[in-house]
Amino acid sequence: MAWDVCIVGGGIMGLSTAVFLKRLDPGLSVCVVEPDPTYAFASTTLAAGGARRLFSRPENIEMSNYSIDFLKRFGAEMAVDGDAPDVGWREEGYLFLVPPAAVAMLEANVRLQESLGVEVVLMDATELKRRYPSMTVDDVGAAELSPRDGWCDPSSVLQGFRRMARTLGVAFVQDRVVGLEETGGRVRRAILQAGEPLVADRFVIAAGAWSAPVAASIGMTLPISPMRRFEHFFDTRTPIEPLPFVKDLARLAFRPEGTGYTGTVVNSDEPRGVNFDPDPTHFEAMVWPALAHRFPAFEATRCIRSWAGLYEVCELDGNPVIGNWRDRHPNVHVIAGFSGHGLMHAPAAGRGIAELVVHGEFRSIDLGRLGYDRVLRNEPYAELGIL
Repeated sequence: MAWDVCIVGGGIMGLSTAVFLKRLDPGLSVCVVEPDPTYAFASTTLAAGGARRLFSRPENIEMSNYSIDFLKRFGAEMAVDGDAPDVGWREEGYLFLVPPAAVAMLEANVRLQESLGVEVVLMDATELKRRYPSMTVDDVGAAELSPRDGWCDPSSVLQGFRRMARTLGVAFVQDRVVGLEETGGRVRRAILQAGEPLVADRFVIAAGAWSAPVAASIGMTLPISPMRRFEHFFDTRTPIEPLPFVKDLARLAFRPEGTGYTGTVVNSDEPRGVNFDPDPTHFEAMVWPALAHRFPAFEATRCIRSWAGLYEVCELDGNPVIGNWRDRHPNVHVIAGFSGHGLMHAPAAGRGIAELVVHGEFRSIDLGRLGYDRVLRNEPYAELGIL
């Protein structure tokens, strides 16, 4: 059977793309190839579930504006036969901290965010201490709070997209795409690990941390690497005031979760490669000191559970690749390399790729600067001071 669109990867990006493709053109035949329907090692299901607008590039801010509103109404958007999924959205804000040397940069980011409709509060150290008296602020130059941001249950979002895709008629193939095949100057087949090749008119590479080898099979270089990251669930014996999702430039990131907290310190120097092995020293060596420095109440913290997942790191600039190789393989699109921002941008990014496939252009948000052309030119388009 020949498909109109074959999506390589059934994680959050592949599923979002499939749903928006069918909404834009219900007559399209779409198949999603995913090796693990349990999603045991999917980046989304192992993530913290945060969604924020605190970026410095307009494309990311606009994607967050759309995606966060989409997540807030996710139940209505993904309801099937009156059954609306609950993703547990918690609008408790994001707080971003910077040292004195980065204040001017943060202020510039705030001006751009506000121009795009983001509600933010810029605070100096005195105001920050007044709001969060348990926090150590001696080394903080400024802080930015986005009160309309928050977090949700990433697994529920993924499963909601999957159920809607099935309802819309998307077909699922349980297998792994090991490469694409070009015939007569055009990519026409997806080669599977176990099954017969799939023939399609267009392909979308949405394989997350496994995207680069698929693209390499047709000579398309993607600077995307898998990088192990840890997440921890911990508590503290000393009660502190309610907190938003807290982040700083040293890559401490944590938020409330039930009776405790979930969070991490991301080690950007982690060796690249697929690795889900636990590191029993990570919390005590990296997370606990950062927590205790910022909030002395965490001197008495206790790590209850730890797990590892993968970032699909775009080594060029930390931003995703959303687009196609127009000059050589115009029928192959990429939506990968989100570097930890996948859940918060999945609705907008999936809609964008669907527009590109159906209409040949972005119609809602111009994501052209996040396309594959910048990879070919080796021109990074990085965030400024916000990771």
